[in-house]
Amino acid sequence: MSTATTRARPSGIGPLLREWRERRRVSQLELALRADSSARHLSFVETGRSRPSEELVLRLAEHLDVPVRERNALLLAAGYAPRFAETPLDDPSMGALREGLDRLLHGYEPYPALVVDATYTVVAANRGIAMLMEGIPESLLTPPLNAMRLTLHPEGLAPRIRNLREWRGHLLAQMERQIALDRSEALRAVYDEVKAYPVADKDGGDDGGETGEAVPYFALPMVIEHDGQVLSFVSSISTFNTPMDVTVAELAIETFLPADPATAKYLRSLAP
Repeated sequence: MSTATTRARPSGIGPLLREWRERRRVSQLELALRADSSARHLSFVETGRSRPSEELVLRLAEHLDVPVRERNALLLAAGYAPRFAETPLDDPSMGALREGLDRLLHGYEPYPALVVDATYTVVAANRGIAMLMEGIPESLLTPPLNAMRLTLHPEGLAPRIRNLREWRGHLLAQMERQIALDRSEALRAVYDEVKAYPVADKDGGDDGGETGEAVPYFALPMVIEHDGQVLSFVSSISTFNTPMDVTVAELAIETFLPADPATAKYLRSLAP
């Protein structure tokens, strides 16, 4: 059975809290101490003998690092209204956020950068990403774009990635960790799709660019061909601190840093 397998979601605040506590491998006593409660009261909550206050639900969720979307689910299960809004990214109230993201992406050029949501749907990208997407069939570029699909699809970037098996393994493991922690059925569907894509028997090798020189990478790179040039990138993912909106909580900014001097030089040569 895949490590990304999800289970049926329990109902009621007690079973939900117990599931999150077990996922985080925290005892009742430890969680109670963190949340300024008692193990006895927490036991009563988990068995349905006591109803927690709204404040306690939020404290428990905070100490269990429950995703913002699931905190709303916990509140609903306890009989309270959701606390966190889910505002569409194109809402006027999100104008400052969109502007900030655009400035960040453009400021990172000529290096690739993009913003994705919880299922890796691309919500914004810069010209560095557009450069990597050159030559991909229009059928894969029809919105909504999915970063995992574009990367691992046999008609996407996959044939150009020299170390596809390593990079694919990294991406699948990343998704498995997210599914195990966040219990996302939508992400599981994406995972099942991209994991089923065929993989070539052999990678093209991970040579060090047009010079062929070995490069001591400081992190696993994505080694990819572009217009006859072999480029190497390491990626970094950033999220927002203490988000108060479900949409914002599920955004992630992924930036690709050149992993060797040849890649940096090539990208700078493409800059206008």
